[in-house]
Amino acid sequence: MIKKIWILLLIVASSLGTFAQNASSSADLKKQQAAIQKEIDELKQQLAETNKYKRKSLAELNLVQKKLRLRESQIKVINDQINLIQSDINQSWRDIVKLRAELDTLKIQYQKSVVYAYKNRSNYDFVNFIFSAGSFNDALKRMAYLKSYRAYREQQAINIANTQSQLEQKINNLNLSKKEKSSALEEQNKQFKVLAEERAEKNAVVSKIKSQERELTKEMTAKRKQDNKLKSAISAAIKREIAAEKKRLAELEKERKAKEDAARKAAAAAAAAAKKEEGSTAATKTPTKTVEEKPVSKPTSDADVMEIREEIKLASNIFEKNQGGLPWPVNSRRITMKFGRNKYEGLNVDYENEGITIEAEANSSIKAVFDGEVSAIFTIGSVQAVILKHGKYFTTYSNLSRVLVSKGDKVKTGQLIGRLEEKEGGRGELEFLITNDNQINLNPELWLGK
Repeated sequence: MIKKIWILLLIVASSLGTFAQNASSSADLKKQQAAIQKEIDELKQQLAETNKYKRKSLAELNLVQKKLRLRESQIKVINDQINLIQSDINQSWRDIVKLRAELDTLKIQYQKSVVYAYKNRSNYDFVNFIFSAGSFNDALKRMAYLKSYRAYREQQAINIANTQSQLEQKINNLNLSKKEKSSALEEQNKQFKVLAEERAEKNAVVSKIKSQERELTKEMTAKRKQDNKLKSAISAAIKREIAAEKKRLAELEKERKAKEDAARKAAAAAAAAAKKEEGSTAATKTPTKTVEEKPVSKPTSDADVMEIREEIKLASNIFEKNQGGLPWPVNSRRITMKFGRNKYEGLNVDYENEGITIEAEANSSIKAVFDGEVSAIFTIGSVQAVILKHGKYFTTYSNLSRVLVSKGDKVKTGQLIGRLEEKEGGRGELEFLITNDNQINLNPELWLGK
């Protein structure tokens, strides 16, 4: 009997553990779903901003495709939630079957003990059982047995009541899980309908852009030329910075050696003069004076070299620590082209982007994403570009109509550095790049804040 009670307790403990784990997983899935929905709502707002432009753009298509991917992710999360609920339902059914079987066993055993007690209900039988003992110790053992038997019957009744209570709780949890699953299925069906509508929306945008395919091809050709010029300009600027840094360090090293040589010559001249003076006074037997050599002072250019290297290292480290939290360079997050390969479903567009292209209103403020120094300002066709240096990292802002800083200026995070040019119909596109001193372009989306 004790073994069966332990089995019952294990079943209850296991079911409670499973329920707690599923509850935690369910809460996590709901958080994921809420986060995805929040991002979808933000995309809807960005799409609403693009709708004011007459001409459909790749930025709009990019946003629609991103929204589709998020919607599919949301449906997957809901599906995971349904599977989790179904798993909980299945476990509840298994627990209910076990609890019912255990309850039946407990009732049968209790029934037998009640029948036995009824048949031996006479006080004479109990007294006779005790006094028929062979010794006093045996009589005490029989009294303890009767007491334990009575306690056992009481515990049987308690176990039956507890098992019935647990069974009712399991049935209630099962009903709640069924309702939750039904609600999740309704939400999933709703999201499938929205997904179908959004696919139709994407097809409409693709169709509209395809009708402008000639203009789009022309734009892509122009962008490739501009990107090549931009890449060459960034490469040249980085090489100039590295060369200037090496030259500066070389000059400081030259200055350091010159100071060391001058100090060494001065010390040698002082030693020679002292030796000459010692020789001229030897005849008069004047006691020899010991000439104490003055220590050569450490050139300040050593500290300058270390300071320059530490400044570069510190600026680079601070920039790296802010990865994923840099402010956006423009008050828009409508990415026309992401970093790397861009392929748009339904369009003959396959483009390898060096940075990210952000669509925004013409004349928008372009701001520095981090503290730095203006490394270069140059013109590409009819637009301008600015490169800022942040230690061993460089950020580039291209397609500016006006530049509001000068080469060598120190700039702060969020400082206005220029205005965005107008491309067409009141909109412009900022080309934003992040490059390291090895001339490797990095994905700006991994560096900018979410």
